[in-house]
Amino acid sequence: MRVFASVQELAGAVGTELGASDWLAIGQDRIAGFAEATGDHQWIHVDEERAKDGPFGSTIAHGFLTLSLLPMLAAQIYRVDGVRMGINYGLNRVRFINPVRVGSSVRGVMTLMTFDEVPDVNAVQLSAKVVVEILGAEKPAAVAETLTRYYL
Repeated sequence: MRVFASVQELAGAVGTELGASDWLAIGQDRIAGFAEATGDHQWIHVDEERAKDGPFGSTIAHGFLTLSLLPMLAAQIYRVDGVRMGINYGLNRVRFINPVRVGSSVRGVMTLMTFDEVPDVNAVQLSAKVVVEILGAEKPAAVAETLTRYYL
C-alpha cells in the first residue's frame, strides 16, 4: 500500500500509477449475496446449472458487483493521512469489458489522473482510472474513472 502523508504529497502523484490491490476471488456466495441485496436475480448470475449452457459457461458476477468492489480495492492500493474524511464522489465513465466468471480472481490497478482543490468545502477532489483485471485474462473486467473527495 502506498501511503501519502498529506494531500499535497498526493498532488505530486498525478499521472502515476498508485499501485495494485490484492487478488480477490469471486465466489458464488458473493454473487448470490449481491443478487439478494440488489434484487438482480438474472439467471446468468444465480442459476449455476442453466449458466453452464449459457454464453459464458458458468455464472458471472454482476457488472455492478465488480463496480461495488472499487472502494475496497482502492483501500488496499493507497491511503492519505491528514484528512478529516474521504468520500466516493461519483464516477465519470465506466465500461464493463469482460465478464467475471465465478471462481475468477480480480484486482484493481489505479492511476491518479487529476487533483483539484475545492475551496468552498475545504476539500480536494481527485479522479483516478481504475482497471479491474482478471487473473489470467487478456482483457480487464472493467475500466472506471472514479471521483474521490478528501475533506481537510
